[in-house]
Amino acid sequence: MDACAVLARDIKFKRGNRQILDVESFRLEKGEIMALIGINGSGKSTLVQILALLQRPDSGKVFIQGEEITPQNMLRLRRRMAVVFQEPLLLDTTVYNNVASGLLLRGHKKSEVDKPVMEWLARLGVDSLARSSTRFLSGGEAQRVSLARALVLEPEVLFLDEPFAALDYPTKKALLNEFCGIIKAMKISTLIVTHDPHEIPALANRVTVLEAGKIIQQGTTQNLFANPVNDYVAFMAGAIK
Repeated sequence: MDACAVLARDIKFKRGNRQILDVESFRLEKGEIMALIGINGSGKSTLVQILALLQRPDSGKVFIQGEEITPQNMLRLRRRMAVVFQEPLLLDTTVYNNVASGLLLRGHKKSEVDKPVMEWLARLGVDSLARSSTRFLSGGEAQRVSLARALVLEPEVLFLDEPFAALDYPTKKALLNEFCGIIKAMKISTLIVTHDPHEIPALANRVTVLEAGKIIQQGTTQNLFANPVNDYVAFMAGAIK
């Protein structure tokens, strides 16, 4: 089996009588950063949840590093991933405890987590808030904590569902620049959902375009500009320019 970071085949998912996804093939290469774009309701978040093993498809197969997902190995393979959502889903405790929580759940001893937690808080510029309650964080601070909580796990695959959408422009620009450097240096295989076309050239190597639950084009941004397969892709590519 081809050992790319993530491979999905014949993914179908319905909600009621509505077909949400009908994806023949999707692949994310090792170390690749891919943007997933499409209009609201095109199925982007559902596809991310299925690939991140948070939602089971009605049919189809998902492979992580060449290993097919089964009920027996799902938890083990899920631990090789991390997910960051648009709204930071933080625990009602300190910043430190939030970032440490994933490591502790994965069996690390308390004595082992202090160094990586503080290192990641420092890299994302929120180490001075380590003992602060998450209740009092700004939107940008909360998202930095959410990113630190994901990255401290050293995931092989990272899923980002519009993590910068709720931030004001100056905060978004600063965080995007920092985050881009981090994931490129770590060579994490990353899939990022975005509605902001300006994020794509800064982050992604390739782009996948989703329309009505189907992947209609996948390739480099340059390829989308030069060879859009239809007017929808041309519109999406035009927004990126």
